[in-house]
Amino acid sequence: MGKGVCSDLNTHLLAQLERLSDKNLKGDELRDEIDRAKAVANVSAQVIANANVALKAFKMKDEAMDANARLPRMFSGGDA
Repeated sequence: MGKGVCSDLNTHLLAQLERLSDKNLKGDELRDEIDRAKAVANVSAQVIANANVALKAFKMKDEAMDANARLPRMFSGGDA
């Protein structure tokens, strides 16, 4: 996961937190925002889980100390 993705995720999460903090939201609008926040949190959790898998793959490659070891394409962005 690139630096931009982490920054973007944090930006979205903070924006969602700000929307939830709006004291003018009431009733259906508040319920809709809570539902949106739950969806954002669920997607964010998947993004983070994916980043953890990529990190583990990089660690395994590093620990193998094999200059010819190649990561699967989904982790390296290149050919595997």
